[in-house]
Amino acid sequence: MDRTIKIAIGSIAVGLFVLGLKALAWWMTGSIALLSDALESTVNVATAIAALVAIRVAARPADANHPYGHHKAEFMSAVLEGVMIIIAALLIMNEAVKGFMAPRPLNAPLEGLLINGLASVVNGIWCYVLISYGRRHRSPALVADGKHLLSDVISSIGVTFGVLIAILTGWQKLDPALAGLVAINILWSGWKVVAESLSGLLDEAVSDETLARIREIISGAATGALEVHDLRTRHAGRATFIDFHMVVPGSITVDEAHDICDRIESALKKHFPGAMISIHVEPENKAKHQGVLIL
Repeated sequence: MDRTIKIAIGSIAVGLFVLGLKALAWWMTGSIALLSDALESTVNVATAIAALVAIRVAARPADANHPYGHHKAEFMSAVLEGVMIIIAALLIMNEAVKGFMAPRPLNAPLEGLLINGLASVVNGIWCYVLISYGRRHRSPALVADGKHLLSDVISSIGVTFGVLIAILTGWQKLDPALAGLVAINILWSGWKVVAESLSGLLDEAVSDETLARIREIISGAATGALEVHDLRTRHAGRATFIDFHMVVPGSITVDEAHDICDRIESALKKHFPGAMISIHVEPENKAKHQGVLIL
């Protein structure tokens, strides 16, 4: 089984465990702020399931109906996660308003806070695993899942300290007020996940840093060519798409031009595994005297 899929399955297991802890903490205390934390964890489980499905779909090889593969399935999953995060925020805000209008005393709060703190520690560790692995292997679904967990960890820490202050001061309205702040934080997190995922669905180019590296690799590997122009890039999930025009001298053979293309592709794929590269070879009279300088 692919390690990325194993991690996605692990997210579901961790999500269920953390949800159980947070639900227990809410049940023990009756805190609306802790309820908001538990509600967010239900979204964690749902989004982890969506990420697993998306990763499995994205891993499918290209076919007749999808000649460029299924890589964008991960972006679709990330958009869905963002939408679900926003829905959770609205549900939490609703509970916060109700609690603010009719505040309730907290029961067994310290025990509940300890349990909620344990859930935050588990989430924090798993958040690091998801974001670091997702970035290393260019998996938008795992990165989005990790960023959502990060917002959960931050809000959980804030909730824990806030409820503790509410206990010490006896100000019951602080509990629903904290839930409202959690909702706003989650809402912002959901919007960022949706915005970043939509950029991928709209074929956004690679970063300036990555583009500079691509140009450098082409420049060093295209010995024998005259110039490279009209370089275009885009990314879809773990795949990077690179296409450009390469001008060669009229004196070289088709075989020689093909060897240059093979050399460039090999150099690019060494640095960008799984990259999909398209090179259009052109004669000297098509030179634009701009683009990538050949070393």
